[in-house]
Amino acid sequence: MEQRQLGRSGLMVSRLGLGTMDWGEGTRPEEAAAQLTEFVDAGGNLVDTADVYGGGRSEQILGQLLNTVVDRDDIVVATKAGVTPRGYDSSRRHLLAALDRSLDRLCLDHVDLWQVHAHDPATPYEETMAALDEAVASGRTRYVGVSNYGGWQLATAATWQRAWPGRQPIVSDQVEYSLLQRDPEREAVPAALDSGTSILAWSPLGRGVLTGKYRTAIPADSRAARDRLEDFVAPYLGEQSSRIVESVATAADGLGVTPLAVALAWVRDQPGVAAPLVGARTAAQLRAALQAEELTLPDEIRDALDDVSDV
Repeated sequence: MEQRQLGRSGLMVSRLGLGTMDWGEGTRPEEAAAQLTEFVDAGGNLVDTADVYGGGRSEQILGQLLNTVVDRDDIVVATKAGVTPRGYDSSRRHLLAALDRSLDRLCLDHVDLWQVHAHDPATPYEETMAALDEAVASGRTRYVGVSNYGGWQLATAATWQRAWPGRQPIVSDQVEYSLLQRDPEREAVPAALDSGTSILAWSPLGRGVLTGKYRTAIPADSRAARDRLEDFVAPYLGEQSSRIVESVATAADGLGVTPLAVALAWVRDQPGVAAPLVGARTAAQLRAALQAEELTLPDEIRDALDDVSDV
């Protein structure tokens, strides 16, 4: 799998990342092991988790698999902190304590990429950024990033970190980005390009809708059929989304590939994107996503998809 530079750092990541939000909930440990093996065998290295995924179970499972199923050195371990049951907390107190708990669950002395999970309006930027600096200085992480930061939030954070020598640069901003969610193109992507920050795209398949699985009905084993995730998928099941899904399906038919591959290839090759993060429930689903690595969309198809999904 091709690798890309993350931000202006020396860290190289596979241009498809493995998301683990379902690990410990919809995905059992043995299925997670199969996914991780499949991913590494295909040349992938970026594995993304968070302290809140599965109430910490996602990190625990990943920690159990490192150096048992795969070699730790073959994985770029990325995790996040800053979301709590009560909302957002990017204070130094919470972030550094959360990082220590993440390291315990992962059975590691450091992660490769540590990200602030969301912008916390109650905590000054300088305090949050100082916590990131301290995490690097203490050896608990090698690189730092943010997640779900809008354009002005990313620009503020990145500028603050560049303003004084010795502060750690923001190398990535993880945002929802797909043919069904192109809002990042308004501000987040331009801010990332200007600041030398890479975009990591979560839910690049439009919360699963771009696979085409919901074209006629809601499958019983899908996320939309699960009480906890029904509201997560519902915003993308409307008429406008349906037109985009049909266009993706038409392009896939013409290319002899799956709609999943078309949707992934589109976001993977958007300006500023280092990697889309695929959160598969099973190894078979991940295997299908990995086939997108072989696909480069022709310009005329990319232009057509741009038009039908234009923000």
